[in-house]
Amino acid sequence: MKDLLGLMGKAKEMQAKFQAMQDEIATLEATGQAGGGLVSVTLTGKFELKGLKIDPSLFTEDDAEILEDLILVADNDAKNKVTQIMHVMT
Repeated sequence: MKDLLGLMGKAKEMQAKFQAMQDEIATLEATGQAGGGLVSVTLTGKFELKGLKIDPSLFTEDDAEILEDLILVADNDAKNKVTQIMHVMT
């Protein structure tokens, strides 16, 4: 019976640690960049887009496709950074 109570106690302890880690991950932010910093994307630890910055020099009609590609690259860079931070935490 003591073993069962001890096991249940350890399970609750692990659950609390896991919840604390999830809470910490939720507060993380990572910023990815593309085009030498012309486009940057900030994501939360839950991979939610929190911010997008685009250098005004990219606002021309001819560069729309390039701008779209840079946004995708910056988003992927931010996702990779969040993933790396999460791996370091675990």
